[in-house]
Order: sequence, then structure tokens, then C-alpha cells
Amino acid sequence: MSTRTEQIMYVQTPEFARHMERVAEVTDATSRLNVLPFGDTVGRAELLSVVFGGPLPESVTVYPPFFTECGLHTAFGERVFVNQGCTFMDRGGIRIGDDVMIAPKASLITGGHPLPLAERRAYLSLAPIVIEDDVWIGAGATVTQGVTVGAGAVVAAGAVVTRDVPARTLVAGVPARVVRTIG
Repeated sequence: MSTRTEQIMYVQTPEFARHMERVAEVTDATSRLNVLPFGDTVGRAELLSVVFGGPLPESVTVYPPFFTECGLHTAFGERVFVNQGCTFMDRGGIRIGDDVMIAPKASLITGGHPLPLAERRAYLSLAPIVIEDDVWIGAGATVTQGVTVGAGAVVAAGAVVTRDVPARTLVAGVPARVVRTIG
């Protein structure tokens, strides 16, 4: 089990069955969202409200296509911009601060499976992701469970973030490492 695991959800349980019902509901909503004409802002807002369990703050922009398995465990700050093709696997919880920019095809993944083969299909390990204020996540970057990205940090395109990112730093690579501080 990962040291970043805060919650375990066993597969053969009523909780997991309810989760899978939500996955089906949200997949239906995102499927419809992702084929709407871009100009249908009313339809987009309605479907995003279904996905996230209520209306988003007016200053939040989420461009389709967008993918999530739950939606109910994501909290947005003000003036957040999520570009096209992003995936938020949020069962473990995602909190996004103010003035965050998330580039195309970025992924925020709060869950995983245990490494031992005998346990791999038995449960999900979950831990929240926290994206603090003024963060920029580059195109195609992945942030994994249990990670906090500090205020003012930049995650370079294609980076895979498996550890906390200090505030006001640039991280890059696989796994992501601090490249430099940001003045």
C-alpha cells in the first residue's frame, strides 16, 4: 500500500457499487458535454453542473472534452482555467485554488491500485490532490494521488508529479524534479 494512501475502497462492496453507478452517470454526462457545439454555453454549464454536483463558480472555465469518473470530489477556486482534454479522477478529492491554469491533456489522478498482483483488483487506494493558488500545470502533465502543488509553482509539460511540489518552483521530468525556483 502506498504511503500516500489516505483511504481504501474495496471493490466487492456496496460503496464501490454506488461509486460505479456514479461513474456511469458522469460518463453519460461527459459524453454529452464532449459533443456539444462549443458555442452552447448554456448546455455546457448544465452538464458541468451534473458532473460536479452543482454550478461552478462563474469565473471557472472548463473546456471540453473533459473526463472524470466522479466529479463530486472536485472543488474549484476562483478564476480557474481547465483547457481541452483534461482528466480528473477525483474519487480521492481534488482541491484547486484560485488563479490556476491547467493546460490541455493534463491529468489529476487521485486513485491507484496496490502493487502486489494478488491485491491489484481488490481495492483502490485514494488520496487527495491539492493545487494551491497561482499554479500552472503544463500540457500532458500528470499529478498523482496524495500530491500538493505549492502556490505559484509550474509543472512542466509532460511531467509526472509523484511528490509534493514546493511553492514557487518549476518541476519537470518523469518523475518530476525541481528544476529551479521562480522569483
